[in-house]
Amino acid sequence: MSKLPSPLHLAKWLSENEDKLQPPIGNYMLQVGQGTQVMAVGGPNARTDFHVNETEEWFYQYRGNMTLRVFVDGDFKDINIDEGEMYLLPGNVPHSPIRYANTVGIVIEKIREPHHIDRLRWYCKNCKSMIVEESFHCVDLGSQLKPIVERYANDEAMRTCKECGTVNEAKL
Repeated sequence: MSKLPSPLHLAKWLSENEDKLQPPIGNYMLQVGQGTQVMAVGGPNARTDFHVNETEEWFYQYRGNMTLRVFVDGDFKDINIDEGEMYLLPGNVPHSPIRYANTVGIVIEKIREPHHIDRLRWYCKNCKSMIVEESFHCVDLGSQLKPIVERYANDEAMRTCKECGTVNEAKL
């Protein structure tokens, strides 16, 4: 049998590496297994995108509280996850993790197989129509989301709703 990975002491890792959890995504890959990956995610963030993962995502709030905004049945809904709480998000639910200053969460996701396609969406704050959707095969969420989020933030035409004309905000 090959060598097993060592346990990770999260509090110690954070004391030495919290600077790696920087906006706009704040994501750092802690461990990668054969079928699962574990990420630390820090706040604050000011994202307006909604991630759609075909597989489930497990959220655990290690320090502080967060809000997981989801888009279901044509409307926004906030799921509050307080310090010490966990939440298993079903696959294919558009979600936007809202993280506050000095917070840290752990997110566990399945490693995407070649046929799994992630999507990043933005919805109009006024009429709730989807205004942008970008698709990609997810290999490293933290590094892949940043250029998409930045492109959206820097392109007013991209942020303008074709249904109602609202120019949506560009938060990073």
